Amino acid sequence: MPEWLNHAIFYEIYPQSFYDTNGDGIGDFEGIIQKLDYIKGLGCNALWLNPCFDSPFKDAGYDVRDFKKAAPRYGTNEDLVRLFTEAHKKDMRVILDLVAGHTSEEHPWFLESCKTEPNEFSNRFIWTGHCFERAEGLGFIGGEAPRDGTYIINFFKCQPALNYGFYQPRKPWQLPLDHPDCVATREALKDIMRFWLDLGCDGFRVDMAESLAKYDDDKKSGTSSIWRNIRAMLDKEYPEAMLVAEWSNPELSLPAGFHADFLLNHIVGGGYYSLFRRYNNSPGKAVIEEDRSFFKKDGGGDIRLFLDDYLPRYEKTKNSGFISLITGNHDTIRTRFNLTPEELKLAYGMIFTLPGVPFLYYGDEIGMRYLDLPTKEGGYFRTGARTPMQWRAGKNLGFSSAPEEALYLPVDSAPNAPTVESEEKNPASLYHTVKEILKFRQTHEELDGRPNLEILYAEKEKLPFVYKRGSLILAVNPESQRVSAPIKVSGGSPLYSIGQGRLENGTCTLEGQSFVIFGT
Repeated sequence: MPEWLNHAIFYEIYPQSFYDTNGDGIGDFEGIIQKLDYIKGLGCNALWLNPCFDSPFKDAGYDVRDFKKAAPRYGTNEDLVRLFTEAHKKDMRVILDLVAGHTSEEHPWFLESCKTEPNEFSNRFIWTGHCFERAEGLGFIGGEAPRDGTYIINFFKCQPALNYGFYQPRKPWQLPLDHPDCVATREALKDIMRFWLDLGCDGFRVDMAESLAKYDDDKKSGTSSIWRNIRAMLDKEYPEAMLVAEWSNPELSLPAGFHADFLLNHIVGGGYYSLFRRYNNSPGKAVIEEDRSFFKKDGGGDIRLFLDDYLPRYEKTKNSGFISLITGNHDTIRTRFNLTPEELKLAYGMIFTLPGVPFLYYGDEIGMRYLDLPTKEGGYFRTGARTPMQWRAGKNLGFSSAPEEALYLPVDSAPNAPTVESEEKNPASLYHTVKEILKFRQTHEELDGRPNLEILYAEKEKLPFVYKRGSLILAVNPESQRVSAPIKVSGGSPLYSIGQGRLENGTCTLEGQSFVIFGT
């Protein structure tokens, strides 16, 4: 396990929306380089870049055309290497988004695989036996290639699935995991990883990490065996490289070889979902009929909905890797959609002080809003969470000097749209709260990634929620009224607080809308 992960705080960047330095309306590598001091000053010491490889961008870069070439819209390979170098000078790490399960339909491997004549790449993708044969339980596309067969897809039509084999083959065209052509796919993935690690990349976030082996069992035994093989290579050749999974099932992903896994909102009503998105309307509606998210003021949220999901996962995996909590990401509606900056302060207080490796999505530190926009590059409802970073007042909110119509996506046009500039000037802003919490985390070793969590008070539909990490006691109350709870440990004065609270005579008392850290 790389030691640096214990202290890592990640900042996720959607490159095309972060900062444009050449005036074409699209963010670029140079823009990220110029903002490294901003990111570090915020309190983050690592970056996750969403896909930045050459692509037709039918799915925002998750359809890769060339795994070893940077997308020209962002710059060159040399520019990306310079980003690695400049980040390392500032003691920051950079991980890339690795699309392991599929490519673009324009990838040279796939174009070769489409040919009728057998070749090296005929089995690099999964093809059925003939043009009218369906693939049971799998998405497929037919009628688009000279080859007599339909091809399996992982997501959109433009994303043919790479062939790592079938854990439980049922037909002759379903090759086993140890078939030489399936092993060749795995080795090709290793080759891609080596290429970027040798250039200075510090690891990878793996998209759809659970999707490699087809007809896998419930425990994802086939996919897990592939990742363990890859992890063995990393441990031997690149022991400091990180692997974080988009799997949202740490009980499977961490034993499979990942260092960390996200808890995401894939399961409606699940633990993470209950913290921020427990409401009963669709994205983009002007009115939320009922919001019972835990961090919604007076929403009547229940911390047990989160803990009953999170704690069993934490206990099973705490000695084998990290669970990563996120403020949001490129696939989620921004939490500012239904939570105010004051509510978000409490949410971030908890997220950044639980064990694991946390991730902050660009713009969440200033409370960027979710915008109701038409789809762009396969974003659909997610498009509104991918809008340009809001740096300062004026043209395009400081994102780009391009004409408004040339922007990758429109900026927030509201007169009170938050910007870094305005948030920096307001000492009571969400931005300053994020800086304070991250600084507190960095200066108190007990709040790093280590598994030292103890729950002190977490009753169903009751508040406050109180937990302990080392010698620190942390408590949160999202409601507007004062709440109290019996605590079996003695404590001292608050070391950090949003709102007010006290810990005395075996009782923890918090005023409304408060998050407090006590020493013991």
